[in-house]
Order: sequence, then structure tokens, then C-alpha cells
Amino acid sequence: MSRDALGGLVGRNGRWVKAVERGEIAEPKLPLLLSIAEALRLRDLAALTGKQTVPVDHLRGPGHPALPEVRSAVNTLVLPTGEPAPLDRLRTRLDAAWWARHAAPDHRTVLGALLPALIRDARHAARAYDGAARRHAHALLAEVYALSQFYLAYQPAADLLWRVVERSVMAAEESEDPRALARSAWLAAQAHRDSADWDAAETVNREGLELLAQHADTPDPEVRALWGALHHEVAYTAARAGRAADAWAWWDRADAIAQALPADFYEPMTSFSRVVMGAHATTIAVETRQRGEAVRQATRTADAEIPSAPRRGRHLVEVARAWEIAGDRTAVVGTLDQAYRAAPETVRYNGYARRMALSAASEPGSQQRPARALVDRIVLT
Repeated sequence: MSRDALGGLVGRNGRWVKAVERGEIAEPKLPLLLSIAEALRLRDLAALTGKQTVPVDHLRGPGHPALPEVRSAVNTLVLPTGEPAPLDRLRTRLDAAWWARHAAPDHRTVLGALLPALIRDARHAARAYDGAARRHAHALLAEVYALSQFYLAYQPAADLLWRVVERSVMAAEESEDPRALARSAWLAAQAHRDSADWDAAETVNREGLELLAQHADTPDPEVRALWGALHHEVAYTAARAGRAADAWAWWDRADAIAQALPADFYEPMTSFSRVVMGAHATTIAVETRQRGEAVRQATRTADAEIPSAPRRGRHLVEVARAWEIAGDRTAVVGTLDQAYRAAPETVRYNGYARRMALSAASEPGSQQRPARALVDRIVLT
């Protein structure tokens, strides 16, 4: 494989691959190492790093049992014939799927059962209807693909995830609905950021902001929440890129938007709300390696009443990362255990959680035994 080809598969270029090979830049961080391993079809990170043997699927997570059926629903060319599902019924099913995702600790299993039929029926509707109904159907299809992206995240299916991202954007464009466009931009920015392509993530994010700017003064809390979520994504990307000052400046703007929302409002796709801003602050501090601030935010928000099992589980993983920066392995293991009890499938598929558990289990100390028990639950299952 050429350097340019490998670089393209992991969101970089051939010059970057050459610099890594020559040791001219620091070893890539874990998410990028895993992407390289997947691109090269490697099963062990030691083949890249020369360090301790770590099977890739121990860190990346297994494929969910329903993944083949979801893949088939996305890839199939033959759609159902006959009358399409009524759009109000599709809306009801989609709302129920979002509710189920947030309520269920085993949210991937729940989504894996719902998504294949939702994908097929939404695609059928987008093709079968005309005029305004067709545009509405495309908005629903874009949202179904967005829900699919949540299911696919952290699974060994990068090709399928990108197909879903691109189709969500195309369906949103066909819908001409600013909300659908904002949501697709929000998720596309995340996909680019997870590929370490900061520039593309920020570009897509800012395009989403531009599209929604003319609606930013609306009293509609849903639109305001999407506006705030896009602000925070700029903050998150800046944090991942190591620009702490920019990250906190954009977080402040997002927080101001959140505080103007109703106290009990919770946007189902982005989770944007008042309560989630503390979780976001923890992540910003962790990503920018601000040890004292990370511990302060983790302590302040560890018990945040986030009304979503997977989002709370993910936040607790971030709290564990804060304790890892602080060097408190006992707190890391205890927090990961809380995260697992809140949302087992979130922890089982999260690379950070798996890596921290494996690391704690390999180090001597009082945390080793509970860490090994945790590994048995989240890595070996």
C-alpha cells in the first residue's frame, strides 16, 4: 500500500505517514493507531508500536451481533414496493427509537433490532413520495441515518459509518430543512474529528453554523439547542487539536445558549441541554490535558443527572479519564465500574474505557483485582 493510500484511509496524507515511519513526529495516539491497524488489517498493535501485545479488538471493541443486518439494510439496492409508510407513522417510530436509545443500558442491542426496518422504510418513503412530502421524507431519512451513526460508533465498520454520514448529508440537502442540515453537519464534524482531520471537522461545523445562523434568534428550543450543539462541536474539535483557549471560548458561547434553554429541555440527537454542559466541560479539560481543571470538573459533574443512560455512561468514562490524568487508578476503576452499571454497551465499545481497564489490571496495587473483574466484563465478553 502506498503512503498516500494509507494516509487517505486514516484522514492524513503521505507526508504524514513518511514522518511517522521515520520517527520525525510523536507516535500517533490510540484512536489513530487503531485506524492505521484497521487500514492495514492488523490484529495486534505490537506490529505497529513494537510494544506489549494488545489485540486490536480488545481496544476497538467487537462488532455487534446485529451489525450484518444493519449493513444489509444500508447497502441493499432493492427497496420495498407498494405503498410507503405514512410519514407521521415513521416520525412516531423514529421518536420511539430515540427514546429507547436513551432509556436502555443496552442501547446498541435495542437499536440493532429497530434500525434495519427503519432504514428500509425511510428509504422507501424518500423515493416514493413527491413534492413537500418527499422533502419531509428526506428529513426523516437523514435522521434515521444519524441514529445509525450512533449505533455504528466505535464498531469495526468505518466504511459503513462513512457511507451513513454521507447519505445523511445528502438526504438533509434534499430535504431543504435547516434542522436536518444542522444535524447532519453536527454528525459529519464528529466523523471527521474522530479521523483526526481537524480542518475538515471545523469546516463542516462552521458551514452548519452558517446554515443555522438565520434561525438562531428563534424561540424554538429545538433549533436553539442545535445552534448550541454546533458551537460546542467547534470547542471539542479545538480541544482535540490542542487549542485550549479556543476550546474554552467556544464552550462559553455554547454554555450561554444552554442556560437560556428551558431547565428540563434535552435535545434527543445531540443531548444538548443545561445538564450536559458540565459533561462537556470535563471532556474539554481532559482533551486539553489540564490536570487540575479536569479533576475539578470531574468532581463537580460525576453525579450529574443526565437523562440518558448511554450519555451518562460516556460522561463517566470521561470522568475516569480525568482521574487517569491525575494518576488515581483506584478512582479510575471505581468510575469505570459506575459507567458500566449505567450503560454496559457504552463502556464495552469505548476504546478509552477498555484501554484504561486493561492498564489498571496490569499494574500492581489495590485496584488490580477489581480492574481484572472489570476487564472480564467489558473486554472479554
